[in-house]
Amino acid sequence: MNKPSFAVAFLLAALTTGMRTGATPTPPTRSSRHVTKTIVASELKVPTGFSASIVAEDLGSARHIAISKTGDIYVKLAKLKDGKGIYRLRDTDKDGVIDERVGFGDYPGTGIYLKNGYLYTSSNSSVFRYKLDENGEVINPDQPEKLVSGLIVKERDQSKSIAVDNQDNIYVNVASDNDACREAGTGKGMMPCPILDSAAAIWQFKANKPNQTYADGVRYARGLKNVVGLDWNPVSNSLFVMQHGRGQFHDFYPQYYTAKQSAELPAETMYEVHKGDDAGWPYVYYDQIQKKKILAPEYGGDGKKTGGEKTIDPAVAFPAHMGPNGLLFYTGTAFPAKYRNGAFIAFHSQSAELHKGYLVAFVPFKNGKPSGNWEIFADNFAGTDLVKPTGPVQHRPCGLAQGPDGSLYVTDDMNGTLFKIAYKGASMSPKKAASAPKAK
Repeated sequence: MNKPSFAVAFLLAALTTGMRTGATPTPPTRSSRHVTKTIVASELKVPTGFSASIVAEDLGSARHIAISKTGDIYVKLAKLKDGKGIYRLRDTDKDGVIDERVGFGDYPGTGIYLKNGYLYTSSNSSVFRYKLDENGEVINPDQPEKLVSGLIVKERDQSKSIAVDNQDNIYVNVASDNDACREAGTGKGMMPCPILDSAAAIWQFKANKPNQTYADGVRYARGLKNVVGLDWNPVSNSLFVMQHGRGQFHDFYPQYYTAKQSAELPAETMYEVHKGDDAGWPYVYYDQIQKKKILAPEYGGDGKKTGGEKTIDPAVAFPAHMGPNGLLFYTGTAFPAKYRNGAFIAFHSQSAELHKGYLVAFVPFKNGKPSGNWEIFADNFAGTDLVKPTGPVQHRPCGLAQGPDGSLYVTDDMNGTLFKIAYKGASMSPKKAASAPKAK
C-alpha cells in the first residue's frame, strides 16, 4: 500500500513542481446569462500544456456535479436558487459558453451521480433518481423516484454524498455530528461510541428499489467520520472514499498536543473500502507525520500510542484540515497517460502545515491502486496568498466531473463558479516535456 512521504520541505517543493499559469487571457464572451472568461496568469495555476477557463458563474452553492454523454451538466446545490436545488447547464451553440440553465428539484443537497441511464441525486435526508432519455436529459424532472428516505440529519456535516457501482447498488455517506464522539463538555470519549449504529459510515442501498429506509440498507463500511468525496473505481471495481479528519486535540489534552500539532493533525485520508471494513473513527486516527494509526486521546492515547490493528489502512494520506470534498477517477484519454485511471481530489479548505489549500490534487494509480506521491494539479482557486492573504478567499473547489471530451470540470460552492480544465499540449514540445522536473 502506497504511503507518500510527508516531510514538509519535500512537500512544499513537490507541490509546485511543473506548475504554470493558465491560458493566455482572451477577451470575455458575454452570453445571455453571464460572462465567461479565461483564467488569467494571476489566478488559476495548472500544469504545463493545460488551460483553464470559467464556463459558468453565479450558480449558487454548487456542490457535486455530473455530466451526460452529450455534454449536459447537472449541478447539485446545497441551498436552493430560485426555488431549485439542481440545475441543468447546456452550451446550445457549442461555443464553450453555457447559455442555457434549467432548474428542477425543490430540495437542497450535495450528492449527484450519473449511471446506466439514470441521474441519482440526494437531499440531506433522502436519495432520488431520474430517468434520462437517449440524449441524457431528465425525462420527468418534477417526478423523481424516491429510493431512500429517513437518513439522519444533524446540525453539522449533513451532506449525503453518493456513488453507484456496476451491480445496481448505491452508496451513501452518513456523517457523524460529533467530531470525536466525546461526552458533551468533556474530553472523554463515549465507549462504545453510540453514533456508529446509525452514522459515521457508508450505507449501501439498492439503486433500483423505491421507498427504502435504514432497515433496507447495509452498513457497508464504518468508522468514517465524514465522507463528502467518494467514487467507484472501475479498474479495481471497488469504492474509494475521502474522509474529513477530526480536530481539537489540544483543548482537553494540552499535555499531549500543542496548538500547532492540533492544527496539523490528523491526516485527511483516502480509503478503499469493502463490505465490513472499519476505518477506525473515533478510536484511532492516522498521523501522516509518524505514518501510523494512533490511539485517540479520548480513548487512552497520548499522541504516540498506536492502535487500530483490525482497522484498514489509508490508501493515501494528506495534510490535515484540507477538506476533501470531491473525488473522481479519470477514465478519459484526452489528458496525458500519467493521469489515466488516476484520482483527482477537490480540496475545500487549507492546510496550516503547508499554507496550501483550495486546490485540486492528483494521485496516480496503477492496476486500481495508488502508485505514486500525490501532487497539486490545479492551484490558487483561493485567489489570494494563503501565507499573507491579500484579500478574501474567492473560490472553494467542491465537485469534480469528466466531460465527454475528457476535460475536467470543477465546481465552487462559495461563489457558484464552474471551471473547465482542458489539455492542449501544444505549448510544450516532446523534448521540453521529457526534460521537465518531476516530483519525487
